[in-house]
Amino acid sequence: MSDDPTERPHPVPLPRWLSALCRWFAALGGITLLAMMLMTVISVTRRSLLGAPIPGDFELVEIGSAIAIFCFLPWCQSTGGNVLVDFFTQNASPRLNHRLEALGDLLYLLIAALLFWRMIPGGLEMRQYGEQSMVLRIPVWWSFIVILPAMALLVATCAATMIGHLGKARA
Repeated sequence: MSDDPTERPHPVPLPRWLSALCRWFAALGGITLLAMMLMTVISVTRRSLLGAPIPGDFELVEIGSAIAIFCFLPWCQSTGGNVLVDFFTQNASPRLNHRLEALGDLLYLLIAALLFWRMIPGGLEMRQYGEQSMVLRIPVWWSFIVILPAMALLVATCAATMIGHLGKARA
């Protein structure tokens, strides 16, 4: 990232409780990534020295990656860290930029709400039918215990950032 001010995010103030929740979920995502990294190093070392990796290591990475990604989404939204293409708006007024960011937040809010809404029955069906991972037989729905609250937090964060950008557009 350069020092060009047009390439900087335009985060808006959020309620303290919402910022704190976003940080906690991001920390959980980071801990998950660290655990996956450690497990991968151990598995590769075992494979190299003993000829046997940790059974189901790829399954654990798959589940952990999903959890980590969903945990990072609210923090990314709260800090204005999503990709912003400002080629046409770099010379626009701050008010117009905030209006456009509010529009982007609205679209993201709608997508996040749709995903959250559809993931609930998806997780329930996985639980009902007993869907499990192939090697370790881990119930797949367990990951939804973390992913669904992260998605709900993303919806709340999108709504809060949209309101914040609308407020700055009116100022």
